[in-house]
Amino acid sequence: MLVHAHPDDETIGTGVTMAKYVAAGAEVTLVTCTLGEEGEILLEEFAHLAADQDDLLGDHRLIELGAAMAELGVTDWRLLGGPGRFRDSGMVGTASNDNPDCFWRTDLLVSATELVRVIREVRPQVVVTYDDFGGYGHPDHIQAHRVTHYAVMLAASSTFDPELGAPWQVTKVYWTAFPKSVIRAGIEAMRAPGSGHSDSEFAAMDPDDIPFACDDDLVTTMIVAPEFLPAKMAALRAHGTQVDVSGGFFALADNVGAEAFGTEYYRLAMGPTPSSQPETDLFAGITT
Repeated sequence: MLVHAHPDDETIGTGVTMAKYVAAGAEVTLVTCTLGEEGEILLEEFAHLAADQDDLLGDHRLIELGAAMAELGVTDWRLLGGPGRFRDSGMVGTASNDNPDCFWRTDLLVSATELVRVIREVRPQVVVTYDDFGGYGHPDHIQAHRVTHYAVMLAASSTFDPELGAPWQVTKVYWTAFPKSVIRAGIEAMRAPGSGHSDSEFAAMDPDDIPFACDDDLVTTMIVAPEFLPAKMAALRAHGTQVDVSGGFFALADNVGAEAFGTEYYRLAMGPTPSSQPETDLFAGITT
């Protein structure tokens, strides 16, 4: 089970992983916490959907999410508490972040209980979410981290609840990760003459200054599945109002190559100590 903050987050960080395990016959469940109503819109024809205009972006992103999941083969995808239950919080310092109905401001027990309901229904062995900084500090990502860990604990409670179901103990929890070495290799490739991206803002960055860049020695697990990169890129294109696969971070796919971009990285936050590092299977060490 994967817990993400907004539509498109799941594909950016875990698209290859999801497609790989679906193809292998594993049960894959995606839980998205908000509809991403406060997102910036890249396509001019959908500009009127923005939060400060018609405020219908969430409905459109739900459609995009369904199309992306179809590309990855994921059939069990849900909105935490149902569509629109928790609103996109936007960034710290914005008016949307002060909205009492936003995900960031929601009582932790309220939102975690909604996730407990899913955990006890689906009974996942492995749960994936963000680190305690939410990858890059977005309030909804941080809240997804908090909600996930609290829900995992609550779901294992010995108390039976007729509405929430029987207790369930998740075996492993992972955090998504983007190793600095991979990002550095991509930046260097983008800087090279003839790359077509040497003048881009991303090419000028230092991996040490990128908030979501993770020290390599913290990475415990890597899922290597470049054969599913086409599905991931198709899913990214489905998130058309939010993602431009031709530039920025996504240009790494062209410069680093399918083998690198078709690998996704994780940090083991809870579970049995890896017998080797890095692991190459999220289910490594699980015997039942």
